[in-house]
Amino acid sequence: MSRGLDHNKKSLTFALGGLLVLGLAACSPDSATEEEAAAAAASPPPAAPAPVFQRAPVPPSPTAEQNLLGRGEYLVEGIVGCGNCHNGRDENGAFVPGLEYAGNFVIAEAGFTAYAPNITPDMETGIGSWTDAELETAIRRGISRDGRVLGPPMAFAYYHDISTNDMQAIIAYLRSRPAVSREVPASTYNIPLPPEWGPPLTAPIPDTPKTDQIAYGRYVAHNLGHCTQCHTPLVMGQEDFTRTGAGMNPFPQPFGYDWVALAANITQHPTLGIGAWTDDEIKRAIVFGISRDGRQLLPFMGFSFYERISDEDLNAIVAYVKTLPPSVATPPAAE
Repeated sequence: MSRGLDHNKKSLTFALGGLLVLGLAACSPDSATEEEAAAAAASPPPAAPAPVFQRAPVPPSPTAEQNLLGRGEYLVEGIVGCGNCHNGRDENGAFVPGLEYAGNFVIAEAGFTAYAPNITPDMETGIGSWTDAELETAIRRGISRDGRVLGPPMAFAYYHDISTNDMQAIIAYLRSRPAVSREVPASTYNIPLPPEWGPPLTAPIPDTPKTDQIAYGRYVAHNLGHCTQCHTPLVMGQEDFTRTGAGMNPFPQPFGYDWVALAANITQHPTLGIGAWTDDEIKRAIVFGISRDGRQLLPFMGFSFYERISDEDLNAIVAYVKTLPPSVATPPAAE
């Protein structure tokens, strides 16, 4: 799926559902290799030492066994960030109070026009009449209760491997939200969709143990936060996981904003990625939307959700990201 850049708009590098927003930097062939010049996604070195990452401590979230709704709230209102697409927004992209999870946000691409559905427990226009099994099938496999295959940008292939306990917590929390009656148009697709986005489960999916910080960090960033969905280069519409985190996927005018975004390189590349960033600089970008050089980052990223990520999970995310080998991707050609 090709997405051209509109050079009449302001072009930026960003991270959706996971990590960083960086200013798109010019890079000339005289100062870099042709490949690096094409990528041109490095942030400038900070003008002054960045302040350390500071916030009030955020304790670990409860497990689903300890508190099902508490765990669901932590996930939905935090790293999963369901409201970043499913909350109602006004013409300026701001959330509208009272329309939490009521949908109708539109994402228009060359191959589809997708409307975020109403996922409140309204019986007529939301998920109130759906069973838990139907909701789980829709989230994991992208199959609606009527048998239709659902399409992008929902991260079905990433959500497929969310643990059974976490999936139950997410569904329970969504059911606890106020019901909002709001009709949402059907999404339309001019691209082929797979028969399903993942196979049926044959056994419960266990929780990823926190004792393995990198494996747990991958679970949080890859499955729950689906950071790698946007930050991995696409080849013929499929993620090239040989270059996980290399970025460069374009997103024109997200949420109605008047600019084009490019997914940032979040690999350990020393100049085009975040290889030179400190742990505190990465955390500050995720939670507060402040880049390495102190710039305030734009609100396409769900910073208002990510600020709820616990210290334990944030440390795990950083540990995982720092294992991504240096890689680069070429930005798409302008149309």
